[in-house]
Amino acid sequence: MRMYDLIMKKRDGGTFTKDEIDFIISSYTKDYIPDYQMSALLMAIYFNGMTNEETANLTMAMAHSGDVLDLSEIKGIKVDKHSTGGVADTTTLVLAPLVAACGAPVAKMSGRGLGHTGGTIDKLESIPGMRVELSEREFIDNVNKHGIAVVGQSSNLTPADKKLYALRDVTATVDSIPLIASSIMSKKIASGADGIVLDVKVGRGAFMKDIESAKKLANLMVEIGNSVGRKTVAHVTNMDEPLGLAIGNSLEVVEAIDVLKGNGSKDLLDVCMVLGADMLTIAGVAKDTDEAKEMLKEALTSGKALDKFKEFISAQGGDARIVDDISLLPQAKFVESWCAEEDLYIKDLYALDLGLIAMKLGAGRSTKEDSIDLSVGIMLGGKIGDIVRKGDPIATIYANDRDKLEWALNEIKKFIIITDEYVERPQLIYM
Repeated sequence: MRMYDLIMKKRDGGTFTKDEIDFIISSYTKDYIPDYQMSALLMAIYFNGMTNEETANLTMAMAHSGDVLDLSEIKGIKVDKHSTGGVADTTTLVLAPLVAACGAPVAKMSGRGLGHTGGTIDKLESIPGMRVELSEREFIDNVNKHGIAVVGQSSNLTPADKKLYALRDVTATVDSIPLIASSIMSKKIASGADGIVLDVKVGRGAFMKDIESAKKLANLMVEIGNSVGRKTVAHVTNMDEPLGLAIGNSLEVVEAIDVLKGNGSKDLLDVCMVLGADMLTIAGVAKDTDEAKEMLKEALTSGKALDKFKEFISAQGGDARIVDDISLLPQAKFVESWCAEEDLYIKDLYALDLGLIAMKLGAGRSTKEDSIDLSVGIMLGGKIGDIVRKGDPIATIYANDRDKLEWALNEIKKFIIITDEYVERPQLIYM
């Protein structure tokens, strides 16, 4: 096979065989194919697309380009959850202990944040002593003993995807649905899950901007997962506004604790309940979603989910005292609020812009090499449709630089829209 011929085939609208896709991915991973040829192929795929069969074959080729975890030693059906990324998306920190407390094993690999999207691993690292790198043996043993482990992705997990994504990022070929689907699903399959629950974000703060495209991506990933023997379900959820109230690493840990204690963002809990019900059903712990939701509610109200969170932190070397004493988490030097001068409703929250403000405070990275400040960020006083009483914070800024604090306090007023008129709450879950 010659790469030239394969580029021409896709340029002219042809369909690749499995062998051709295997050749492309294997050769590119081994540096036999130069970036300029792969860039040409990616652009041809961007314009001409791929069939579902091609996308499934591409997914599996990337999944097998590096390590594939064997989690067969873990008792039970392992179900993974993946979010396509957004702002104040703290679902894993709530969902993992909640589902584990109901008896389903949670063996999860998560990523770091980049740009305006937060990363689960960064949030966990704000807990003093927390280890997010475990050996495969420790990972499996922790899940069998405690029912839960969440770690960073292995360095040799889907190396083809890492190379392809870096190239897509600089060649304007990121937003291709087949390429997005294969990128996400290759990592989930290589991570060893038996089942996969997907949360596809849509809106201003998400990669997918319109509901039709988000549903198309969700359905394609479900088809890929099911076609390779992984029970897969997907939901499309709103990311026009931040999901939770906290934007920033240690702040999101605080919010996760609040939710597990029965407080915090209702939207965050609602998404966790929907995703968690699917996870319990796929894992065979519940017979249907109604029973699963009752189990999840009981785990919350009884305190079992919070206890499981403490157990999870301790098992990975973290200081579980943070659950009862949040002052043990990284603290920002400067904290200042923008308060309501009268009773007001929140009319709009621009997720992308608020995420970027938090990133510029230091809560996120503009490049993968950037270091982050675990203590800084934004705490919102409510979501769209909520009322903020006179004197209460509309938003609070956490910063370690006085100039950045002043800048952020002014900047957020452009992207948090308030009104004295009643505002309807937007739809949270579209599918």
